[in-house]
Amino acid sequence: MPFTHTHQVRYHETDAQSYLFNSRYLEIADVAMTEFFRHLGWPYQALNAGGVDPSVVSARIEFRAPAFFDDLIDFRVECTRVGRSSFELRHVVTRSETELAEINVVYANVDASENRARPLPDAVSAALSSHGRAP
Repeated sequence: MPFTHTHQVRYHETDAQSYLFNSRYLEIADVAMTEFFRHLGWPYQALNAGGVDPSVVSARIEFRAPAFFDDLIDFRVECTRVGRSSFELRHVVTRSETELAEINVVYANVDASENRARPLPDAVSAALSSHGRAP
């Protein structure tokens, strides 16, 4: 079952058309990723202490309908792939029953001191795998 992070669109996040500005979707997805890990039992500080420092490798957004100031929007997060040193999260963004966007983000686990990828710890891989897409 996907994890859901709810966000209320703030005035400063909107553009001249009164839409939630497109780049804000990635900012909110980043917050949703942090909350998803907390839900898995890995608060961000513990995640880092355990050897995980997720860095965005790629992000793809498909917009379907706009969100507006004061809307409550849900980011339903699920893990769609776990690799040796990377994982992918899918965010389905909705307002009530209306699908607003789909965001797919690939993260690499990095060793910031060496500026290179490193394997995900087994416990984190297992937690991500157990919260993937339903069959």
